Amino acid sequence: MAVLGKLSKLTTMNKTIVITGVSKGLGRALTEKFISLGHTIIGCSRSQNSIELLQQKYPQHYFTALDVSNDQQVETWIDSFATIPDLVINNAAIINPPAPLWEISAEDFSYLMDVNIKGTANVIRHIVPLMIKANKGIIVNLSSGWGRSTSPEVAPYCASKWAIEGLTQALAQELPSGIATVALNPGIIHTDMLDICFGDDAQYYTPLYPH
Repeated sequence: MAVLGKLSKLTTMNKTIVITGVSKGLGRALTEKFISLGHTIIGCSRSQNSIELLQQKYPQHYFTALDVSNDQQVETWIDSFATIPDLVINNAAIINPPAPLWEISAEDFSYLMDVNIKGTANVIRHIVPLMIKANKGIIVNLSSGWGRSTSPEVAPYCASKWAIEGLTQALAQELPSGIATVALNPGIIHTDMLDICFGDDAQYYTPLYPH
């Protein structure tokens, strides 16, 4: 898968990599790929059960159950790091069930923004000071084709990814020399999220684990 190749080229020796949303989809695939390349993963997900299974499967790595939309949980998590990460991948995100914007409840809209935008900002808020202290680090914020284009019935998700693009570009202008950030569009991949927005047509897109 192209995105795995792009990210794996960012590191040549054993690195410490933070990934949010590791329980499934692209986050899980990235986790397993980087582990296979010999890197150390610090990951999180909302699913306690999934985190426990990952920790059992990969006992030399570090997995925590938390909600990235909760700034206090994120701060506590990052404060627990034994080492400063070389690479942070803000992958955690959700998508709305397809519907016109006016049919999406205020609660569902707000939670999507909390996870997709505020969750990314929460991680950045607490990780950047560590990177500045170490004078190193790369932050990759997962975006989407819908971060630069739009489609009907996914307005909240589009809005969140457009925000990620703007947030990342502004952050890149703020970071000191030695630290970098980029918004990365991984392309259309067949994940659970794609099943939600594309339905049966999702099967025609690139599988997460091609044979």
